[in-house]
Amino acid sequence: MKNKKPLLFSPGAWICGILDHRFEVSQNITEHIKEYKCTRCGVEMTDTAQGFMARLTPKFKETNEFLANFYRRRCSRLKYEKEALSKAS
Repeated sequence: MKNKKPLLFSPGAWICGILDHRFEVSQNITEHIKEYKCTRCGVEMTDTAQGFMARLTPKFKETNEFLANFYRRRCSRLKYEKEALSKAS
C-alpha cells in the first residue's frame, strides 16, 4: 500500500495564486537586503544580488545570516572609530 501525501488546501495560497502575494518585511539584513513574508500564505522571499526577489531557501538563509553578522560588526566598528575621532579632535 502506497503512502499518500495528504492534500493540503490553503485558502491563503489559493488567494495568492489569483490576486498576488501581500509581502511584509520580516527581517532587515542590510540597508539593501531584506527578507519578506506573505501575510496570507506564509511564503518567504528575499532580495538577491541582482535586485530581484527569490524564495528563501536554506542557502539564501545562510547567506543572509552571514551578511547580517558582517554588516552588524562593520557598523559597530565604524561607529566606534567615529566616536574615537570625535574625542581626539
